[in-house]
Amino acid sequence: MNQLSIDKLKKIRLFLLDLDGTVYLDDLLIPGVREFVLELKKKEIPYIFLTNNSSRSANEYVSKLNNLGIPLSHDNVLTSGQATAIYLAEKKKNASLFVLGTDSLKKELMDYGFLIEDGSDRVDYVIAAFDTELSYQKLVKACRLLDDGAGFIATNPDLVCPRLDKHYIPDCGSICLLLENATGRQPVFIGKPHTKMIEIIRKKFPVSPDKIAIVGDRLYTDIALGCNAGIMTVCVLSGESTLQDISKSAYKPDIVIDSINILNEIF
Repeated sequence: MNQLSIDKLKKIRLFLLDLDGTVYLDDLLIPGVREFVLELKKKEIPYIFLTNNSSRSANEYVSKLNNLGIPLSHDNVLTSGQATAIYLAEKKKNASLFVLGTDSLKKELMDYGFLIEDGSDRVDYVIAAFDTELSYQKLVKACRLLDDGAGFIATNPDLVCPRLDKHYIPDCGSICLLLENATGRQPVFIGKPHTKMIEIIRKKFPVSPDKIAIVGDRLYTDIALGCNAGIMTVCVLSGESTLQDISKSAYKPDIVIDSINILNEIF
């Protein structure tokens, strides 16, 4: 890391931290994360945990991170599920939804006033997400609703989710490909790399883009979001991406480090 990058990092006044592959793998906290967050808190630099993983609610993420020793509140978390709810509320309040997602996501959407219709033959929107409770019956139902004209929204485009054992499992993007191949329909994606989440955050934290940095492990979501939003990008090699991936990617991070732990040498 060169001195110019270090100087730029020291001027950052809002950090956006990805979770899976960046802060933890499964239930294992990546070394140095707690120390980095504590230092940000000490310096009164705001931080937001920004995740495309909608399988858990924001409250569940707060509980998980607190249990891992990370200090935060509900205001420090923004999930693609929350961003999807905010987007939907702008389109049609109290819309009826069929959700390819977990019960946690369904509850979160209901908290925003949406009606979850598991048994209805007509809904306003089909919502696809990282569904760890996915069944073939759900896919069949979604296809039928999409064929009948329901709107199609997806929480995030991630194809896989990284695991501690270095294996991967299908994420929302892969589920959407199943539906697209069956129906010819493509969803509107809400999460990273689309800038909706940045727009939501900047309403709470009026920080100029040149003072914001995103730290993440995935090039086509985390780093692409940073490029799209004009903010600083830090790619960690603790999750999905490798140096070879970066060399081939259209999205080039400003900084590449092994893990968040390296940032402790700066802060």
